[in-house]
Amino acid sequence: MTGEQICHDLDRLKDEGATLEAILERAIHRLHESHPRFHWTGIYELFPDDILRLGTFIGAPTDHVFIGVGQGVCGTAVAEKRNINVPDVTKVSNYLACSTSTKSELVVLIRLGDRIFAQIDVDSHECNAFDAASVEDVERVAAWLAAEYARRRTADAPAVSPRR
Repeated sequence: MTGEQICHDLDRLKDEGATLEAILERAIHRLHESHPRFHWTGIYELFPDDILRLGTFIGAPTDHVFIGVGQGVCGTAVAEKRNINVPDVTKVSNYLACSTSTKSELVVLIRLGDRIFAQIDVDSHECNAFDAASVEDVERVAAWLAAEYARRRTADAPAVSPRR
C-alpha cells in the first residue's frame, strides 16, 4: 500500500466513527505491512512534560517506552523539530538501541505547523533502508494523522464561556 492508499483507508475508518486509538493502530499496521524493510514500526506520543510515550507498535518489545525530548533519535527529532532519517545507527552518538538488529531508523513527526503531537518511528535491520518513496509514504500518513489529532483536540477542547 502506498501512503495515499493508507490515508484513504484511514478516511474510511474515521467516517465509520473509529476512535483515535483504532486509527493509530490501523495506520501503524498498514505502514508496517507496506514496506518489507520496516521491521519495527510504532508511534510515540508527545506529552506536555516533554516525554515521548510509546503507543501502538509492531515488532519486538522495547525497553524505551519513555524517551525524553533531546534523547536518542526520537527525542532529537522533537527537540530539533525535524524528521530524521538515519541510514546507519552506528554513526549516531546518542542512538538509543532498541534492538541489536536495528541498522537504520526513520523518525517522522506528526505535526501541524509548530505543534508536535507525536511521531512515527520505523527501525530496519538493513542499513540505508529508507528510500525517498518509503519516506514519502510515512510523511503522508504522518500529515494525515496530524490533521486528525488537531481535529480531535479542537473538538475535545472545552467551550469558553463569554465573560459577562
